[in-house]
Amino acid sequence: MKITHIDIYRFSIPMEPFVIATGTMDFAQNVFIRVYTDKGIYGVGECSAFPMIVGETQETCLAMAKDFAKIWIGKNPLDIPTRMADLLGYADHNATIKSAFDMALFDIAAKAENLPLYKFLGGTKRPITTDMTIGIGTPEKMRDAALQYQTQGCSILKIKLGKDVHEDIKRVKVIREAVGSNMKIRLDANQGWSFDDALLALGSLADQNIEFCEQPMRTWFDDKLPELKLNVPIPIMADESCYHHHDARQLIERQACTYLNIKFAKSGGILEAQKIHEIALQHGVKCMIGSMLESRIALSANLHFALASPNIEFFDLDTCLLGHVVDPVVGGLTYTGYDLHVPDSPGIGADADAEFLKSCEHWRI
Repeated sequence: MKITHIDIYRFSIPMEPFVIATGTMDFAQNVFIRVYTDKGIYGVGECSAFPMIVGETQETCLAMAKDFAKIWIGKNPLDIPTRMADLLGYADHNATIKSAFDMALFDIAAKAENLPLYKFLGGTKRPITTDMTIGIGTPEKMRDAALQYQTQGCSILKIKLGKDVHEDIKRVKVIREAVGSNMKIRLDANQGWSFDDALLALGSLADQNIEFCEQPMRTWFDDKLPELKLNVPIPIMADESCYHHHDARQLIERQACTYLNIKFAKSGGILEAQKIHEIALQHGVKCMIGSMLESRIALSANLHFALASPNIEFFDLDTCLLGHVVDPVVGGLTYTGYDLHVPDSPGIGADADAEFLKSCEHWRI
């Protein structure tokens, strides 16, 4: 099997503004690709640029996608490690756009075996429930959002913090009082606190029954994570501090966190995500599967991967529910309330809607 051509689309999804500590997104800066082969099989991939976290924009993703596509023409898509090594040999970093290419290869490989991706990866179905994320706003607006999600059957909240530590403490306490003691609450500061802020916030929230806090400090304070972990009562999850399996190894060896967050936009896709998962599994460190602002295409790939990764215990696969104004996807994962289900069709089981693609800027390599 050989790659014949690759289609690249500017896959912009309008959405309601979403606020985190490092910035605001008012549309999903996504890129969609199709990798075609001489056997009549094509694979799909999607990535979501989140520049204030990963450093890639939609424009940089599109530029690199055109270069990456040229490298792959005429090559075997089933040799996934070698194809991804081709991209690494051309350019380091750029994990977000690499994840779309990685995803398309796994889609092709699973389709070639006529298996849904989770079975191709050796997984089986199990119950999966996503959390729902509340962007930063006034304590009252965040409380109202929490109550609305609770009314709709949500059982797990993820609260974005990191703008002002004293206001953050108030945000959490107001939400906890409103939703009661049974609802799970997770925190995500998105690097917004200093070491002292993190000590204050996580110490002050010790009695609020918090499941964990993601990425309390900037990555340049990673050397202080072990000290923070020792001195706060709330478990720490590394997110922006963990891009690849070498990051995972160092975090675990230094006892810098309790949990790890795996995202394809950081790891570069499934191949590297598997390595992070394996290291975490060997050391008994549970993982979350997370996401940026992807549509149900990439979220479907995330769910397939999670079903084949027994050490993934936490699920943050709500991005298309966070204000996407349109759903540009055919097939793919579905939601029953906040429970997730993946199709049993071959490959990822999701594709872009043909009508939506007509409105997207398009390149063929």
